Amino acid sequence: MNPNDTPLPSAAPPGGAYTPVVVHGGQAWVSAQLPRRGGEVVGHGRVGAELGLAAAQEAARLSALQCLAALEQALGGLDRVAQLLHVTGYVAAAPGFVDLSAVVDGASRCFAEVLGERGRHARSSVGVAALPRGVAVEIAVVAAVNA
Repeated sequence: MNPNDTPLPSAAPPGGAYTPVVVHGGQAWVSAQLPRRGGEVVGHGRVGAELGLAAAQEAARLSALQCLAALEQALGGLDRVAQLLHVTGYVAAAPGFVDLSAVVDGASRCFAEVLGERGRHARSSVGVAALPRGVAVEIAVVAAVNA
């Protein structure tokens, strides 16, 4: 369980030829995670077309929970996370949708809820034409870790 007792999902297996988390030199690099609920990928569509802002923020939150689950599994517990350093949020956006930062706020709020001050981070919000499996959002994280 994590420090704030927010239930985390099971860590998702990688969807390709990569590892979900690489720990090296005091940092943990988490591969971008898709939104999942009950093990199923959810949150399909482009934000501003098939998906509204609130649904996209929820997809970002679910992706953040998957990042935390991957970290917990790789590190043996979230107590080893010293600080989130950087979050990258990829948003499949319809032409003209520019509120990318508001979408990724769904992930940022989740990280702060679960990790408190250790969940505060620098961030990039990137609009893209499409994401794996047709999802609206995927989130990647870099964290400083304690030995």
